[in-house]
Amino acid sequence: MSSNVAEPTKDSGRSVTPLDDTAYKILAVLRDNGRISIAALAEKVGISRANAYTRVEALVQEGVITGFSAQVDHARAGLSIGALVFVTVMPQAWASFRDRVVEMPDVEWCAITTGEHDAMLLIRAVDVSGVHEFSTGVIAQLPEVRTVVSVVVLDEVIRRPYLLPADLPDRTATNTLLGMTRWTPATPGRDTLPPR
Repeated sequence: MSSNVAEPTKDSGRSVTPLDDTAYKILAVLRDNGRISIAALAEKVGISRANAYTRVEALVQEGVITGFSAQVDHARAGLSIGALVFVTVMPQAWASFRDRVVEMPDVEWCAITTGEHDAMLLIRAVDVSGVHEFSTGVIAQLPEVRTVVSVVVLDEVIRRPYLLPADLPDRTATNTLLGMTRWTPATPGRDTLPPR
């Protein structure tokens, strides 16, 4: 199996061609065991070895598979503290902020978000003081940053490598009421507004 990582393109995150059932089966098997041999992958998916090799290479070339890596238990690897760092970025400073964050080895994951904050970073540290030093001594000191809020992760309940469309349950229901508004009738005698 190729260990090359597909070059990112402007279409990263979007499939160039629609995926078929076989491609999704390949992705499901690789999610459970990224080190599986092509022969074993072909057997599990029900295709020939040559077809499995060709399909995996195509998924890499199309940017669907962006690489292969090991999953690590952070605490056993010596990074027992995780924290979410929410950042509000100064207007017009996005490009510089992104460039700086990419270079920070403490950051495991960063996403630009909607809502109260502009970005969310997942960081790892040896201890709580490491989170403090990063939040106040690194991120908060950037001229691009307006505010920083740090939240220590107490327990990581679930962490999946990735999701596939087949993983998502069908939540379409008939007669679903939209919104959360409920009308409560007025108490008898209070059902009209007093005159002004």
